[in-house]
Formats: sequence, structure tokens, C-alpha cells
Amino acid sequence: MSGVPALRRGLAVLRLLAAHSGPMPAATLASLLGLPRSTMYHLLTELEAAGFVVHLPEQQRYGLGLAAFEVGSAYLRHDPLDRLAAPILRRLVERVGHDAHLGVLHGRELLYLLRERPARPEGLVTAVGVRLPAHLTASGRAVLAGTGRAQLRALLSTGAPLQRRTDRGPASLRALHSALAAERRRGWSCEDGEVSPGFASVACPVLGPDGHAVASVSVTFRHLCDPACGRTWPELAGHVHRTAHEITRRLGGAAAGGSGVRQPDPA
Repeated sequence: MSGVPALRRGLAVLRLLAAHSGPMPAATLASLLGLPRSTMYHLLTELEAAGFVVHLPEQQRYGLGLAAFEVGSAYLRHDPLDRLAAPILRRLVERVGHDAHLGVLHGRELLYLLRERPARPEGLVTAVGVRLPAHLTASGRAVLAGTGRAQLRALLSTGAPLQRRTDRGPASLRALHSALAAERRRGWSCEDGEVSPGFASVACPVLGPDGHAVASVSVTFRHLCDPACGRTWPELAGHVHRTAHEITRRLGGAAAGGSGVRQPDPA
């Protein structure tokens, strides 16, 4: 990658536009990516010529072009991530006996691409194609915690308030940033009753070649009203981490250092 900085920057522009809720000014793109404006205009000119971005002169903004849509449509037709991850996710379910999911960010939402169920499934609101606020789900926070700073700023700077489904979960951007920082240090994300009362989840990110999260693997289970219940979560997170690491490896992504999962303190 070090030999093709223009390609790397062009891809960063596309990822930033894809993460934002609408077209963006060139100056904002340059600021978020830490690039000179002249460099940004050169990149946008090339991307526009190739059809990957479109210039909206009346708004003085740039958005994704038809070529980007065609690439996305091709992905949906070929679904390599789905095909690659499905057997690995099934093995995870066989080991832990709980529902497992593969999810990706779609704007500020978490989109579930895959769901594998155990022999005795538990009733959940999640299913393939369901979208939930990313900041409330363990899956979504695992991706957000592993997202590059520029893309994270773009995702969270829309001004839209943080939704809540129950009385739990981060209610402000400050609380969300604090939760993401804690989950980065721990190496895995979790939520308890933030999506559905009585259910909890643990999740780990799937990493791309640049070391940033492109998806996440999660396990969801009934939360017992027992103080000892949470002591099993690091063990579950260890299984989830190994699954996410295997998907990362098969995608050609950058491996995370260490186990990525802190084990519980001895009793």
C-alpha cells in the first residue's frame, strides 16, 4: 500500500462518503482526512471522471457516483463475506449454543448479514436484513470501536440524537465515546438489555487490510438476573474473538495483536 498513496487516499474518500448520510463539501472531506484542499480536488476530479463520485454544483458538495453503486451491487450479487463467514459462524454456534450474527455498518445503523441459530433457538428481534442503531448493539459498537477516526467523526457528526430502545445504553455522544474507548481497551464489546430486555450480547470486530473494522461477529443470549452471569461473558468473548480473527484472516485483513480478550480475574 505504501507504493500507491493516491489509491489509498481515493479509497479513504469513498469510505468517508459512504459513511456519511449525504453529499459532503470538498473542504470537509479534506479536513476530516487531513489532506490539503488542492490534493482533495485532484482526487475528486479523478474519482468523478471514473464515475465513483458525482459533483453537485448547486450544493457545492460531492456524493457517491453510479460506479460506486455498481460495485456495491456486485458485492450484493456475489456476497463473498456471507459465503466466507457462514461456515465459521456455524461452528461458533455449535461451540457456544447461542445465536451468532455477522453485521456491518450501514450509516449509523448495524445491518445483520448473517444469523446462525442453535438447535434450541432463543427468541430475538435480530434477523438477516434487520437494522438497529449501531450505538446500542454490541455488534455495532465493535465496528465503531475499530473504525478509523475520520470515518467515526463523519458518522457521529450528523447532529442526529442517539436513539434508545430501553432505558439503557449511551444517551449522548460523550457517553458513546467513553463506552467505545473502554471497549477498545478490553478488546470486545457488550450490551445488556439495550436492544431487548432480558438479552445480552458480546461482539468482536472483523478487520480489513487497513486494520479498521469492516464487520463484526456477535453472540446473543438470555441474560440471567444473577450477579455471576457476567463472569461467563469474557469466555464467550474469547470464542467470538477467535471466530472474528478467522474471518479476518480469510479476508486478508490485518490481524489484531494479542488475544484481544481480557479474561476474568481469578475468584
